[in-house]
Amino acid sequence: MKTKEMIAREEALGKRIESYWDARSPKFSAVRRRELEGSDAARWQKFIASHLPEKKPLRILDVGTGAGFFVVLLTRMGHEVTGIDMSAGMIDEAQKNLAAFGCRADLRKMNAQQLDFSDEFFDVVISRNLTWTLPDAMEAYREWHRVLRAGGMLLNFDSDYGKTTFSAADARDSVHTGIGEALLIECNKIKDELRVSTHRRPLWDADLLEKLGFSVQYDADIAPLVHGDESLRYDDVPLFGIYAKKVR
Repeated sequence: MKTKEMIAREEALGKRIESYWDARSPKFSAVRRRELEGSDAARWQKFIASHLPEKKPLRILDVGTGAGFFVVLLTRMGHEVTGIDMSAGMIDEAQKNLAAFGCRADLRKMNAQQLDFSDEFFDVVISRNLTWTLPDAMEAYREWHRVLRAGGMLLNFDSDYGKTTFSAADARDSVHTGIGEALLIECNKIKDELRVSTHRRPLWDADLLEKLGFSVQYDADIAPLVHGDESLRYDDVPLFGIYAKKVR
């Protein structure tokens, strides 16, 4: 059980995380638009489709939707999608991208660790590059399990950034270009304060998800399958993929 001090610390950290992503939202969104306009969108769409149940339309929750990349792809595929993010700036950018690509979805400002949905509401929960930023990834996974129906799928794509130090030199020539020094410093400080940064991933995630009631499979690095656009240079940290079916 969390103490008052632990709760207060997480709340303060959560506000810093929210401010960080608010500040990054316009340039982050520009990168996601480049992805949606380029060849990687089709790669992601094909890859995700291979891990989704055959039923259509699926009721899908995109947690940490950011600028709405997955929301656009999944609505194009004919699914009913809800996208949530704690950053109001990101939700604004996602709204713009939905309009730009002619898509409609339900977007809400919401905490990934405290979902405002009833039990077993979604067929699929999906997330990209989110869990490494959460104050309590374990609590988030519990919530995602709660809102998934029996037999539903959790798809999580993330990287083990715990031992990585983000630098201006790395950002300058990558998809993260334009991040100022102050934001890089804050990003590293936040990352180093997060408990998830101390774990070996995705092994830690898989073990936890199995204990929560999922049947779990994962790939250590899916980047070669979804990052093929040579005009977009991503960081060198492997992008793992977790595919978890709720079995209890």
